[in-house]
Amino acid sequence: MIVLETKLRGNSVQFALLDDAIRTAQFIRNKCVRYWLDNKGVGQSDLSKLCAVLAKEFEWAGKLNSMARQASAERAWSAIKRFYDNCTAKKPGKKGFPKFKKTGRSVEYKTSGWKLSEDRKHLTFTDGFKAGTFLLMGASDLHFYQISQIKRIRVVRKADGYYAQFCLEIDREETIQPTGKAIGIDLGLKYFYKATDGTEVDNSRVLRKSEHKLKRLQRQVSKKQKGSKNRRKAINRLGRQHLKVSRQRKDWAVKQAGALVMSSDFIAYENLQVQNMVRNHHLAKSISDAAWSLFVMWVVYFAQVFGKVHQPVPPQNTTIDCFDCKQPVQKTLSTRTHVCPHCGSVRCRDENAAWNILEKGLRLAGINTVGHTEINASRQNDLYLNQAIGSDKSAG
Repeated sequence: MIVLETKLRGNSVQFALLDDAIRTAQFIRNKCVRYWLDNKGVGQSDLSKLCAVLAKEFEWAGKLNSMARQASAERAWSAIKRFYDNCTAKKPGKKGFPKFKKTGRSVEYKTSGWKLSEDRKHLTFTDGFKAGTFLLMGASDLHFYQISQIKRIRVVRKADGYYAQFCLEIDREETIQPTGKAIGIDLGLKYFYKATDGTEVDNSRVLRKSEHKLKRLQRQVSKKQKGSKNRRKAINRLGRQHLKVSRQRKDWAVKQAGALVMSSDFIAYENLQVQNMVRNHHLAKSISDAAWSLFVMWVVYFAQVFGKVHQPVPPQNTTIDCFDCKQPVQKTLSTRTHVCPHCGSVRCRDENAAWNILEKGLRLAGINTVGHTEINASRQNDLYLNQAIGSDKSAG
């Protein structure tokens, strides 16, 4: 499934009606969570039945399309199921207990409650709120798909306007020429990642670069009187800047992930627990700004699209162990060079970790290098993976 996003152009009255629909979807989700809390043994079907009861009990809730109400109930059940799964898996720390939404920003329609024009330029909402017809900005990609392929439409309110996200039931697969190259990457803060082929990618640091402007806009919000129009305008300016930072970070992560996957047939990377790492308050901002999780998510996506092999690796001891002699060499965060007292190996600590990650990744993926050129830190030959990866794909 792929998602295409377009901006909606309408008037203030139409956007106010969309806000009513968003608040109604938030209300139904919160009611479902409350129903689950108050009643033992509630399942997904019980939440679906509750939607019809709420539509009869609250007249304004009945204005929302029936499938949109079902989608809100599905969101509530998704949060509940995630909590159950974390408890069953005995996930350490917080289990993600379902919470009530204080501020809703989106409403989701399925296959009814909306109508798309034949020229793919206008979207009309036909539920009880009657928000009317909106002009779609940047919807040219919709011409390549049939209307029947659109399974959901999500309306999202952002700082710079309202957007319609079209969820299309399409399996994207592309074929590119194999490179015969295996690579391991070590994610970090000095470098975004350092690879076994010597590639060094600096961190984008988009938040750090915009921090001065964000602080100035935050001060302007603080100086405005609460509840005033000027304060709402200042909040909107601050939100727009945060949205710009978010988009810059995503664009950068997508480009880096795409370039990495297209240049390699096998990618090994650290399976970092970022949620635990940000508890270090000295590094939390830098870790969040690095967007490791976003980058890994897109690496996995592009690997599936282009038919490449990706392998997450536990990060334990990848920095400490010497790649050449496998002996542990203790280091502090400030120690940037790996110097092994056992075998005399000297190289960048991130490069040493990248080679350890690649070796572990190949072993976890079940790729046997016997009979091929052995892994070597001099990067003399990466072509040994041609046969190994090919056999691994055919076995999968």
